Amino acid sequence: MNFQTHTLENGIRILHMPDNSPVGYCGITINAGSRDELEEEHGMAHFIEHVIFKGTKKRKAFHILSRLDDVGGELNAFTSKEDTCIYASFLKQDFERAIELIHDITFNSIFPDKELTKEIEVIVDEINSYKDSPAELIFDEFEEMLFKNDPMGRNILGTPERLKTFKKEHIQQFIQRNYNTDQMVFCSVGDVSFKRMVKWCERYLGQIPTNLRQYKRAAVAPYSPESITIEKQTHQSHIMLGNVAYDYNHPKRLGLHLLNNILGGPGMNSRLNMALREKNGIAYNVESAFTPYFGTGVFSIYFGTDEENLHRSLNIIDRELKILKNKPLGSLQLYKATRQLKGQMTISSDNRENLMLSMGKSYLLYNQVDPLEKVYKKIDAITAKDLMDIANEILDSKKLSYLIYL
Repeated sequence: MNFQTHTLENGIRILHMPDNSPVGYCGITINAGSRDELEEEHGMAHFIEHVIFKGTKKRKAFHILSRLDDVGGELNAFTSKEDTCIYASFLKQDFERAIELIHDITFNSIFPDKELTKEIEVIVDEINSYKDSPAELIFDEFEEMLFKNDPMGRNILGTPERLKTFKKEHIQQFIQRNYNTDQMVFCSVGDVSFKRMVKWCERYLGQIPTNLRQYKRAAVAPYSPESITIEKQTHQSHIMLGNVAYDYNHPKRLGLHLLNNILGGPGMNSRLNMALREKNGIAYNVESAFTPYFGTGVFSIYFGTDEENLHRSLNIIDRELKILKNKPLGSLQLYKATRQLKGQMTISSDNRENLMLSMGKSYLLYNQVDPLEKVYKKIDAITAKDLMDIANEILDSKKLSYLIYL
């Protein structure tokens, strides 16, 4: 992985990887998300992601949307608990066009009152659509359980009541406090020289006034396991169980990624998919996930099944967890598991948009990007005992929380 870096005087970091392709990718990742909202700002980070497309000092909404679409490119954005990303894909001859546009909407948006009112209704519809989809809603409500009374647990979308109080000055206050230049990375992948990339970034991003972060994220509230059952009267029961887990900097983080992949990762041969779907035919969708954050993390298992199969399914899952806690993987099992994870990572990195986003996030968090070969060595160093120790720590039945929709 051949990449180059540069830091602007205002603290914005630049990361570029040359790639011999007719398509280019770039984006700015900002270390600010829903976790950084004050209580009265609930939903603000995601709201800003929507309204930065609604007009700048020199462009109306239509011109923003058309700027890359007119040349076959795409402009997009997303918000998470801890970061916001505005990114684009385009033909390589339009690199400067994309950089200028991302700069314009990120730093020059004017947030017209009429557009704010309109977009609030759009997000209220988005919130209501989640209520119609229990398989999606349960993920948000599960994290609310794990991080009760903590900003980490609040859903990203906010509430209709809170959204309707947002004004232009509230948006500007959030941006001034959280869009800090030393907490931004501009990442690009494409067929352009690094010298030219730095020149463009200096031209557009270098003019942004220095705004350094003045706060540190607070530690999350203490976790206590809990079990909640909610009557939803859905055709299918939806279940989530899990525990708080390792953060970004924990030495066992990669080991838990491997354990998660074995248990309920994307492979059709994951243990939970084999046990619930292939062998018993009692669940269409079953998956596990590990998401690390700053100072904490979440490990969860989700599945949907008919109510009559609920307890049977939970017993099967409990059996699979006990096996991981009490029976070490054989050498062949471990070899297959590590090879599978490395293969998935390699295939994912072949998607240059995914690669650009993951590189930007890595550089934002660690100020470095490990080449795949280095990551492979770390994966190969994980032992069967390491996985058993992690399983006993994270999958401890006394620490698991349960959320059930009936």
